[in-house]
Amino acid sequence: MDSLSAFNAFMRVAETGSFTDAGRQMSLSPSAVTKAVSRLEERLGVRLFHRNTRSLSLTQEGALFLESCRRIFSEIESVHAELATSKKAPVGKLKVSLPMVGMLIMPTISNFMSAYPDIELDLGFTDHLVDVVDDGYDVVVRTGEAADSGLIARWLGTFRLQVVGSPAYLERAGVPAVPQDLTRHACLHHRYPTSGRLGRWPLETAPDAPDLVLPIAAISTAVEPLITLAEKGNGLACVPDFAIRQQITDGRLIVVLDEFTKHVGTFRAVWPSNRFVAPKVRVFVDFLAENLFPKSSVLAELESEPKEG
Repeated sequence: MDSLSAFNAFMRVAETGSFTDAGRQMSLSPSAVTKAVSRLEERLGVRLFHRNTRSLSLTQEGALFLESCRRIFSEIESVHAELATSKKAPVGKLKVSLPMVGMLIMPTISNFMSAYPDIELDLGFTDHLVDVVDDGYDVVVRTGEAADSGLIARWLGTFRLQVVGSPAYLERAGVPAVPQDLTRHACLHHRYPTSGRLGRWPLETAPDAPDLVLPIAAISTAVEPLITLAEKGNGLACVPDFAIRQQITDGRLIVVLDEFTKHVGTFRAVWPSNRFVAPKVRVFVDFLAENLFPKSSVLAELESEPKEG
C-alpha cells in the first residue's frame, strides 16, 4: 500500500507538473508529496524528475515509469469495476446467435427465460459465420471448435447423431441390422443451407464393404421436418440425440444401427474477449452449460476442458 501511495503521488505530480497541486489533490502538504517521490526514486534507483526552481519535467525513466503506473492503476480500477458489476442483477437485452439446429434447444431457452425474466432475448438463427463484435452479438453458440482466438469460448456439451424411425415404419420396412441394409430404406436427409451439401450419416462400415450410397426419400434444410417425417412413418432420419430425447422416451421413435453410428459433436458458446463478462452473458452461458445436455459419466471427463480459450 505504501508503494501504491507513492506511485499515486508520482502520477499526480507528473500530470499536474507541481508538487503543490499534487498535494492539494491528495490532501497532503507539498513537502509530504516531495518526500514520497524522493523515497520512490531511492527505491527505484533512478531520477524520475528534472527539478529546478522554475520548472519540473519527467526524465526518460520517469516517462517510462508513468506509463507503467497508469497501467497499474487502470488494472486496479478494472478490478473494482468488475467486482461492482458482478453484484448487479442480470438484466437488459441479450443478443444471441444460434445455429439452425439451435431451434431444437428452445425448451432450454424457454426455461432460461422463466429463470431470468428481466433479460430480453434477441435470438438469431443462422449457420453462416457471424462477426461477433461488428454484428453486436453478446453470445454466439456454434457446433465444432472455436476458430477465433480473439474470442472467449466455453464448452457447453456434446451430442451424437442417431438414426431413428417410427415403430410403424420399422414394422413395415424392417429393422436394418447393418448399414448396408439402408440401401433398401427410405432415408430422410439434411442439407446444410450454407454449403448445399447433404449431411453425412456417420456410419462405420466394414473395410471391405462397398461405398454406402443412401437412397433419398426427402431432403430438408432444417432438422425439425425430418424428425416429424420420421415420426409419421415416412422413413429413417439421422438427427442429433438432444432433439429426439422425448420421442425416444415416449416410444414415438426408435434408434437403429446405434453400434455403427460413430459421432460426437460439440456445442460451444463464444463471446467478445472484453475484460469483463456482463452478468447477463455469464448467467446465460452458465445456464446452457448446466441444462442443455444431461450429465453422464461419458461427458464427465470433458468437463475438465478449459472453459476459456
